[in-house]
Amino acid sequence: MAAEQKAFGVYVHWPFCLSKCPYCDFNSHVRHASIDEERFARAFAREIEMTARRVPGREVSSIFLGGGTPSLMQPQTVGAILDAIARHWHVARDVEVTLEANPTSVEAMRFRGYRTAGVNRVSLGVQALDDASLKELGRLHSAREALDAVAIARSAFDRYSFDLIYARPGQTPQMWADELQRAIGEAAEHLSLYQLTIEEGTPFYGLHAAGKLQTPDEATARALYDVTQEVCAHHGLPAYEISNHARKGAECRHNLIYWRGEEYAGIGPGAHGRLDIDGTRHATATEKRPESWLMRVEASGHGTITDDSLNSEERADEFLLMGLRLTEGIDPRRYQALSGRPLDPKRIALLREEGAISVEADGRLRVTKDGFPVLDAVVADLAA
Repeated sequence: MAAEQKAFGVYVHWPFCLSKCPYCDFNSHVRHASIDEERFARAFAREIEMTARRVPGREVSSIFLGGGTPSLMQPQTVGAILDAIARHWHVARDVEVTLEANPTSVEAMRFRGYRTAGVNRVSLGVQALDDASLKELGRLHSAREALDAVAIARSAFDRYSFDLIYARPGQTPQMWADELQRAIGEAAEHLSLYQLTIEEGTPFYGLHAAGKLQTPDEATARALYDVTQEVCAHHGLPAYEISNHARKGAECRHNLIYWRGEEYAGIGPGAHGRLDIDGTRHATATEKRPESWLMRVEASGHGTITDDSLNSEERADEFLLMGLRLTEGIDPRRYQALSGRPLDPKRIALLREEGAISVEADGRLRVTKDGFPVLDAVVADLAA
């Protein structure tokens, strides 16, 4: 029997935003001058070509245009990038092509152009459904604009998702439950629900350190997490990953590639990739600064600045770290095949006794509802 076709994804990073949100530590940049999209599109195509030479013959099962704000691109720029991918790899007939978008009215009007270009799924950065919270989060859209954009997405795409941030300053579990139920009424199949984290180097970090930004205490944050799980499950969108909820069969296939430890190419400024070359897993990263990346690609065909070969232990640890985020859990046999050693049965027994993990009849390890809030500690314990 032929080997099962493995999933292969292509991540494309568009690094520009209209403004920098105060909680964001992603590789995003504000430029007041116009962006030369044609020049960037040529560079994306060049880096795609060079990457395909390293990993030829792949079938692309998912493409994700992330950022930054990819919905600032003209539809023809998106089309040029997708055409370049199709020139250098075979693209599966049922490929999932996701584009991240901000729900401003101007960008929402481009949705039909993206659909024509080949995008078949959109992910909207709504973040909150009340104007006061949106202003506090530094968002440029109103709640009304967000819901209007969701309606346009619904009319243009069969599949769409949107993000919300919870554990915001002053937010109570009841406030979040009400907001979440409203969101579910607008969501067809998928929601990404992220707990606000204070990242070093962001404006929120400085405000928090100075005592000018108060986030919910540990008990309230746990109550907000529990409300998230309960409300979503009740309405048919259970968690399939620690921060992602979907109806059965509507999971984001691209993100599953990351969490299941599959192979993906990273294209564009600051993009990361995982490529299998001659039996070795390579962890790649490109130059973060957009203009520096552009010059590198024009000079040498790619913007790669990191290309590390992962040893068996590193690859196994990464598989554990990513795979346990999924409610489906991991197969310990795959961990053993990657690392050359089994997980410690004593540690498994202890974590099971503590209620942090379960062991299924088929041998899979899953993190429990009580284990997810302390996932990092569970992973560290198993990997030790």
